[in-house]
Amino acid sequence: MFDKEYSFKGQHAEKVIKLTAKFDEKNQLFKRNLDVYLMAPIVGFLYNSKAPLDTGETTKIFPQQLTEASEDLLFNYRLIMLLNRKRELTIEERIDKAFRYYGSNKAKSDEDIFEEYVRGGVDILYEKIMASATKPEDYIKNLYDFMEEIDERYNQELDTDSIKELCSLARK
Repeated sequence: MFDKEYSFKGQHAEKVIKLTAKFDEKNQLFKRNLDVYLMAPIVGFLYNSKAPLDTGETTKIFPQQLTEASEDLLFNYRLIMLLNRKRELTIEERIDKAFRYYGSNKAKSDEDIFEEYVRGGVDILYEKIMASATKPEDYIKNLYDFMEEIDERYNQELDTDSIKELCSLARK
């Protein structure tokens, strides 16, 4: 899945281009399309935001970049499969999706879900950071506000049992 060229398409390509553009003469929020691709599925999952595939303009991530980041991308994929309780209720089913089925025909629908989270995450990143910005200070303020929102929304809700469950899964 993470070994061939990847393309953002349509409105998502346009948003990724803006997310990676310099907002003043020397600063930008994301350096590469790959950086957006690494962040977007996590954001999409946290915000339960999925988006369908679009057509139109494209912006790409080249195979070499994906191969070099494949370990991190695979970690994101597996994390989402393990945490996606809405789709599979038992931990055994989620472990199968994260580890046993990856790369097989059984994983096609899971890979599609992952890609929907990527596109949904691009939408959230753009909306939260870029959409309302009109000057360089706005981008930094919006990024800070977004990070604060994530902290308030998610870090406060973690309990010890959830952390222990994730740690035990990671050890298996």
